[in-house]
Amino acid sequence: MNPQQIEELISKALPGAAVRVRSEDNVHYEATVVAREFTGLRPLQRHQLVYRSLGERMGGEIHALQLLTLTPDELAAQAGTIVLNDPVHLANAINKTYFQHFPEQVRPRTCISR
Repeated sequence: MNPQQIEELISKALPGAAVRVRSEDNVHYEATVVAREFTGLRPLQRHQLVYRSLGERMGGEIHALQLLTLTPDELAAQAGTIVLNDPVHLANAINKTYFQHFPEQVRPRTCISR
């Protein structure tokens, strides 16, 4: 399973979410998911929503998934700008937040593509 397929599954379960998934080996993944559905939910509940979207693939095709889950307002606060209506600004904000969140030693070698 490749990162794009995982992005599609999460996006289908959370319409309107901004999803970026990265992997070096197509078994271990890192994902940033920005969704309005996360508003008012604890981190565990947010992760459960994402895991549900992947179903039985978790623990099978997807051995490990590291998640960063944010609401649009949380992303905007971290990015220092309003990004909701502009896909380029949204992608840039996700990239910026990703690089701040994941330490360099665990980051994939490639940057998030748009």
